[in-house]
Amino acid sequence: MSSLFPALADGPGDRCALRFGERSLTYGALAGAAGALAARIHGAGRVAVWATPELETAVAVTGALLAGVAAVPLNPKSGEKELAHIVSDSAPDLILAAPGAELPSVLSDLDRFDVDASATGATPEDQPSDTTPALIVYTSGTTGPPKGAVIPRRALAATLDALADAWQWTEDDVLVHGLPLFHVHGLVLGILGPLRRGGSVRHLGRFTTEGVARELNDGATMLFGVPTMYHRIAEALPGDPELAKALAGARLLVSGSAALPVHDHERIAAATGRRVIERYGMTETLMNTSVRADGEARAGTVGVPLPGVELRLVEEDGTEVAAYDGETVGEIQVRGPNLFTEYLNRPDATAAAFTADGWFRTGDMAVRESDGYVRIVGRKATDLIKSGGYKIGAGEIENALLEHPGVREAAVTGEPDADLGERIVAWIVPADPQSPPAAEELAGHVARRLAPHKRPRVVRYLEALPRNDMGKIMKRALVADA
Repeated sequence: MSSLFPALADGPGDRCALRFGERSLTYGALAGAAGALAARIHGAGRVAVWATPELETAVAVTGALLAGVAAVPLNPKSGEKELAHIVSDSAPDLILAAPGAELPSVLSDLDRFDVDASATGATPEDQPSDTTPALIVYTSGTTGPPKGAVIPRRALAATLDALADAWQWTEDDVLVHGLPLFHVHGLVLGILGPLRRGGSVRHLGRFTTEGVARELNDGATMLFGVPTMYHRIAEALPGDPELAKALAGARLLVSGSAALPVHDHERIAAATGRRVIERYGMTETLMNTSVRADGEARAGTVGVPLPGVELRLVEEDGTEVAAYDGETVGEIQVRGPNLFTEYLNRPDATAAAFTADGWFRTGDMAVRESDGYVRIVGRKATDLIKSGGYKIGAGEIENALLEHPGVREAAVTGEPDADLGERIVAWIVPADPQSPPAAEELAGHVARRLAPHKRPRVVRYLEALPRNDMGKIMKRALVADA
């Protein structure tokens, strides 16, 4: 297989590859540091990576990929029980970390190797096969202990090349983001993506709107973020002309990991003249769809299937949804070179995740427009509500609620109802906690925008919605607390 990172061997060595705050590495320096690390770990089975938002994390993963050794990114915010499970399950030979990083006691039995970003060594000439495991990324574990998705090298190459096609991504692009590096979004797209293109990435360390404005006004061309980040941007824009100028000058603004509320889409577009585009992926599939750079940035959709990705919507009985009418809901199933190969040590879970003819069951519910655009309405387990004979996606109700001036945040779930089967429950963080909008007012607001059967029957008020590290609302926590 050809190299994942041609620019490490063939590109201009003085071009900036990585920048984290005041620290940076050129392609020449990265090739030396990653090459030295690859020589040190060559022949290892797997290596864990303490994935702090630092230069050493990027060097560690790049070095592991050059060595053909699977990297297991660890979330530094994980609890000891979760870390213990991941280490026991993946059995890494050693852990790579930045010098001085404090590791929890649960990792003390692992051999530790401190990554030296200033080391020099030769880049290995032999390239592993495209089926060689590149990463083992653990899922969030909402239905039990996290499962390790084994992501092969072909999946990295396929996804990043498909995104290059969709986003017209080139070596001239400079990406800015502040995403964590233990997950697909921040690590694969946000670090490995620029390196595969031969471009540059500037990591903020910690997301701030000031950092975004500074980097975009200083030559960065692309911004990757999650909805929480774009919400903060939308809130800051009215009083920050430098931020508005920065976003207006960006070539591409991309949101992922969860649905970006339409209200935030529109506020950003109104203030900057630029529209955020969305894409859709999962740990197990990397990227499946995206709005294209040369396509219509339609709020509330995740665009069309990427090159090489087959996508279909399937009814509960397994038949394919025939109508691209923007209304008929089905589960998304995908096939393509972007998929993982297995859940580590879990042949049962791997078998259950695929159909007999090789389609991966995503568990995400969507509708498809007549022109092929995909609009996700929620997760099958938590966001598909069957009420009064209708199949209703929570996402569109959440978007409608967020259009109400009295609503700061909103989540929608279903709960058992003797008459309807399930009733719609709205969880609301009010804009003014002292004067929350009445339940009847919110129900009428939704009924007028969508349809009467989609109105919430119950409204519950919260100070904040529970979210994970990627900004996704943890609906199981809401339902458990009900």
